[in-house]
Amino acid sequence: MANESTLMATAQSEWLKFRTVRSSIMGVAVTVLLTIGLGVLITTLVRTHWTQLSPLRVATFDPVSSSLRGSLFAQFAVGVIGSLFITSEYTSGSICTTLTAVPNRFRLIAGKCIVLAVSMLILGEFVCFAAFLIGQRIYLGVVPTASISNGAVLRSVILAGLYLALLALFAFALGLILRQSAAAISVFVSVLLIVPIIGLFFPQNWQNDFMRFEPSTLGVSMQSPFAPSNSFGAWSATLILLAYVTGTMAIAVVLFLRRDAGSNQ
Repeated sequence: MANESTLMATAQSEWLKFRTVRSSIMGVAVTVLLTIGLGVLITTLVRTHWTQLSPLRVATFDPVSSSLRGSLFAQFAVGVIGSLFITSEYTSGSICTTLTAVPNRFRLIAGKCIVLAVSMLILGEFVCFAAFLIGQRIYLGVVPTASISNGAVLRSVILAGLYLALLALFAFALGLILRQSAAAISVFVSVLLIVPIIGLFFPQNWQNDFMRFEPSTLGVSMQSPFAPSNSFGAWSATLILLAYVTGTMAIAVVLFLRRDAGSNQ
């Protein structure tokens, strides 16, 4: 019971840090703006140009993923939130003070992960449900809509929010490994944006095998009611992304337990 109380106290302390740090507040605001704002913009443009779309585009149109498209831009915002949640302490030197208050390093990381995971999951679900519902309202009467009562649609919206939360934890793990904000954010952006661009130079058959494992492609599969071509299904994509996060976090925790806290090396 004492250990549970200590972990709870650590999580409460980390929650106080999280909600009072400017980078977290700005990151949350940007996530809301990108997911909902771009969702409104994209769905409005689709509605405006619906009659100009080709029959093939109309037949294959997905009202769910189109309304959630802003989350694929918001993924960079949650990445910044996740990485700065740990790297900012190394930059300011406050990590030593934190470890003085919480000498148990594993408990400290557990507390941070609980705060980050719960906060980002709530935020992710809120913005994704809001973007979906607003998008379907914009489509109403002109563009085919989807209902949240449909199991596949509900799954897509929920997994879209989970996708953002998992990416925040992935970025946090990168920050714990690299200990520098610029390095962690650069690697995160490279994995999500630069690596897929490099993959375009591979032979076509390699591209199909390579791109389906890329986090951004997994995100598209997670938020689509139907599996895109040459991609995994929603649940398979979720498990693969969860494996990425778990593996990276395991490496990060092992390094954190072994390295000198005051060093950026």
